[in-house]
Amino acid sequence: MEILFWICLFIILYTYIGYGLLLWVILKIKRLLKGKKQEIYPEFTPEVTVIVAAYNEAYCIEEKIQNTLALTYPADRISYIFVTDGSTDDTPRIVAGYPQIRGMHKEGRSGKIAAVHRAMQEVQSEIVVFTDANTMLNNEALLKICRHYSNPEVGAVAGEKRVQIEATSDATAGEGFYWKYESKLKQWDSELYSVVGAAGELFSIRTALYQPVEPDTILDDFMISMHIALKGYRIVYEPEAYASEKASADTGEELKRKIRIAAGGIQSTVRLKELLLPFKRPLLSFEYISHRILRWVVTPYLMIGVLLLNIWLVAAGEGDLIYAFLLLGQLAFYGAALMGWLLEKRQLKVKLFFIPYYFCLMNYAVIAGLNRYLFTEQTVLWEKAKRK
Repeated sequence: MEILFWICLFIILYTYIGYGLLLWVILKIKRLLKGKKQEIYPEFTPEVTVIVAAYNEAYCIEEKIQNTLALTYPADRISYIFVTDGSTDDTPRIVAGYPQIRGMHKEGRSGKIAAVHRAMQEVQSEIVVFTDANTMLNNEALLKICRHYSNPEVGAVAGEKRVQIEATSDATAGEGFYWKYESKLKQWDSELYSVVGAAGELFSIRTALYQPVEPDTILDDFMISMHIALKGYRIVYEPEAYASEKASADTGEELKRKIRIAAGGIQSTVRLKELLLPFKRPLLSFEYISHRILRWVVTPYLMIGVLLLNIWLVAAGEGDLIYAFLLLGQLAFYGAALMGWLLEKRQLKVKLFFIPYYFCLMNYAVIAGLNRYLFTEQTVLWEKAKRK
């Protein structure tokens, strides 16, 4: 039991702390041996198409259009497609009011991936940039993204997601902390070899490498980018191109989103099973297993196992005090998470408790996501999380 306990604890620590430390050490050694690579970008502005899939986004679509049209990029090398399939509000009408934008609309909602695939059939440019309707981009986002395509090894570029957290934020403060940590890991993944997947808030691909994913795909943005990685191209992370969005309205809304993402993560694991064997693409598999698989499939269950094993070891009278201290540490951590939940119920804002609360929330979402994937009929139609 002791050996099993330490193995499980090691995997948990590796997943959330050790992988980042290992990347940091590897990159330090790599820089010492080869020097830190200074990227020199030639002036490179290929033709680009910006695609926005919008469903009932009348509340924000005007702002999104103005933000998109204001992006710095040569006017003769950029085009815009906004797909509003199935929208029943004023979204199609608002888009139609801008002649610079090609609006595509049809009745009936088939999901984001169907809308994206329909738009891709009309793309003529070398590069495509995807961005969500409710996220705003920084002015130079396209320039920062497209410069990477001067390197023929790059097949996709992922931008950074930034969550706007108010000074008086509630438990969703954990969301902002999580994305800051994720951003750093992605930078290191990219420097080592490649980011493992891109988020739909902002990412781009070479048009010629686009491969339609299965129509029931939940994480379409992740799978589109990973298909490109499987072809031997790198996915570069560009933190200077970022998409800003508001935090979820509350942890209930965030939980709904996380459960769906977790179900999509299980689906992606099944469909990318070749990456579980590191023989063909060892670096990509190493990053994928360490950064994704352990979080999506393994670690949440090990957390439960470690707590139960720790209780058993203490109850069995194991003489080493370390087990008692570790159990106290676990109980204190979960107690802080419980306090964060109780404080949220009372609408009290003590951020000290919100990070453990959010951490536990994410791991619960993985377990609930597996249950959803196995026992609930999946749909590609997203139920949008309410934002602040």
